[in-house]
Amino acid sequence: MSDSRMPASQSEKRRWLARPATEVAPALLGCVVRHEDDDGAVAIRLTEVEAYMGSDDPGSHAFRGQTPRNAVMFGDAGHLYVYFTYGMHFCANIVCGPVGLATAVLLRGGEVVEGEELARKRRPAARSARDLARGPARLASALGLGRELNGVDLLTGTGGVSLDAANEYPEPRSVATGPRVGVAGKGGDGGRFPWRYWLEGDPTVSRYRPGNVRRGRSL
Repeated sequence: MSDSRMPASQSEKRRWLARPATEVAPALLGCVVRHEDDDGAVAIRLTEVEAYMGSDDPGSHAFRGQTPRNAVMFGDAGHLYVYFTYGMHFCANIVCGPVGLATAVLLRGGEVVEGEELARKRRPAARSARDLARGPARLASALGLGRELNGVDLLTGTGGVSLDAANEYPEPRSVATGPRVGVAGKGGDGGRFPWRYWLEGDPTVSRYRPGNVRRGRSL
C-alpha cells in the first residue's frame, strides 16, 4: 500500500502515522477529522496542515525538550495534541513519528463536510461556510476541541474524535508547500522549513502571514 494513502486498520494507521511529520502532513490532505459529542457531530476535510519536527525544529513546542504542556507530543502516534494560545484560542495537532521524537502535524484549515449547522453555532462570527474552519483556531472551535481532549486517541475514537481516510486523495501536483504561517525566528525560514502543505486553490486555505519576532506562534 502506498504511503500516500491512509490504511484501513487501526494498527496500520498507527504505523502509517509513526513516520516523520514532513511525510505524514501532505498525505493527510483530504482526510477527515470528526468529533461527536452531546451537541452532535462535526467533520472537517483537511485542506491545510503544517509539519513540526520536534528537537530538530526551532518552530516546535518540543524544540527545548519535554514539558507538562507538550508531553503528549512525546507519546504514541495518532493522539491529539491540543494547546491553548494567546490566552484565547485552542489549536489541534496529530502526533506522529516514533515515540520520543515529538513530531506532529498542525491542523490549519479545512472544509466542514458534516454538521455545518453546529459548526456555525460554535463559530457565529464566520461570514461564510469557507470561513468556518479556515485557520487552526477556527478549525478547533468548529470541531469543539478544547483542553479536555488533549491526549485522546484518534484511532480508537476516544473522546468522540476520529481520523478517517479521504474519499478521494488529491493529485500530488495540486499540493502546494511553503513557509509555515505565523512562525517567528529560525523556524519561520521557508527555505529551511517549507513545511506548510495545502490544496492549491481551495477556498478554505488560510492566507500566509509571516511570524512576529516577539510573539511568533509555534507548535
